[in-house]
Amino acid sequence: MSRVGHAVKQLLQIEDTPHRIALSFGIGVWISFFPIWGIHTAMALGLAFALRLSRAAMVVGAWVNNPWTALPFYSAGTLLGCWLLSVPFEVELTLDWEVLRPYLWPFIVGNTVVGVVGGVLGYLVLRWILERRKRAQPSGGSAS
Repeated sequence: MSRVGHAVKQLLQIEDTPHRIALSFGIGVWISFFPIWGIHTAMALGLAFALRLSRAAMVVGAWVNNPWTALPFYSAGTLLGCWLLSVPFEVELTLDWEVLRPYLWPFIVGNTVVGVVGGVLGYLVLRWILERRKRAQPSGGSAS
């Protein structure tokens, strides 16, 4: 089974309401676009604990943006931020701070917007799936 399939199976087996599972996942997706790379899992666990939400669902959401997807997702978010903030975007493949500095705010703003939209969509889609699955189960049946 693929990692994605395994993650989806885990989400479907969590014992909680569809709203709370989907909320946990949606917040996790928002966290996955947080601009500081490397702290997403810790943020997800900390928020899940503080808000008494599903740790598993929030961590799965936090890993929507992962090492395999980070470059295209963060690039798209930065382009969106440039458009929102009217910052001209010129492709220059360098890691020079002076070249990258004008893109700091577009990176933060754009990826925050993408994270919020992704989190809301993640919540809505997962809640729909969980509620549909719950309705399809016979009364008193287990969630497996």
